Amino acid sequence: MMIPIRKHTIFPKEFPESWASDWGEDEFGLWMAFTYKGVRQVFRWCEPGIFLMGSPPDEPERNEDELQHEVTLTKGFWIADTVVTQALWQTVMGNNPSRFKGKELPIEQVWWSDAHAFIAKLNGMREELKLCLPTEAQWEYACRAGSTTPFCWGEQINSSVVNFDGSRPYKKGTPSEYRGRTVEVKELPCNDWGLYQMHGNVSEWCEDWYAEYTTEAIVNPQGPEMGDYRVLRGGSWLDYVQSCRSAARFFGFNDPHVHINRIGFRLARAH
Repeated sequence: MMIPIRKHTIFPKEFPESWASDWGEDEFGLWMAFTYKGVRQVFRWCEPGIFLMGSPPDEPERNEDELQHEVTLTKGFWIADTVVTQALWQTVMGNNPSRFKGKELPIEQVWWSDAHAFIAKLNGMREELKLCLPTEAQWEYACRAGSTTPFCWGEQINSSVVNFDGSRPYKKGTPSEYRGRTVEVKELPCNDWGLYQMHGNVSEWCEDWYAEYTTEAIVNPQGPEMGDYRVLRGGSWLDYVQSCRSAARFFGFNDPHVHINRIGFRLARAH
């Protein structure tokens, strides 16, 4: 069950006119953007809704920690249409730790604490930004974009829509390309809500500590107050397709001495 985004021309009260440099509505819904030193970041509006988080027991190649349960998000939220690019990161932070270099490639080799340092610096420049990482529930809701299938496009994908290791296809499908590196953040198609590459390319940090799901319906989940690992979502260029499913969950060590070139992050906006 899912209540999808409703398209409308009335901007929600959460619309931060004080910092959005431009805004509008298109076939995907409401959007707004800010520009910092010539680098533009677009955000998409996700309406409140109810959806089934996790995967059903019969979903192929699922993991045991994907127990399906009903989630209600009572507040809409803004989420970036792409992961943070190297152009935006370098403009804000003055460095570029990525292995694969390119302005429109995703920033990678960054840890949860690095993402928070970036967010704190941007918020410090303009307090009204109120940027944050998405919660795990917000991330999956946005990734699914109204779908209930393993991927936002249905039961199957290939490398024409997702950057992953296509040498081992899903459900004995046809093998496809393995690029062996990241691609530009808008090189492949977006989902039905205008969000790019929530499947594959780089895994994305969420705000939550990692924990097992409950079978009970839950409202506005935030994850546990404490934990050992932070949640990662989406799969990456290096992963098999199973790891790129909408429900697939991972946890990341926040060790600044270890560099992994398949982890980035996507911005959201706090209430």
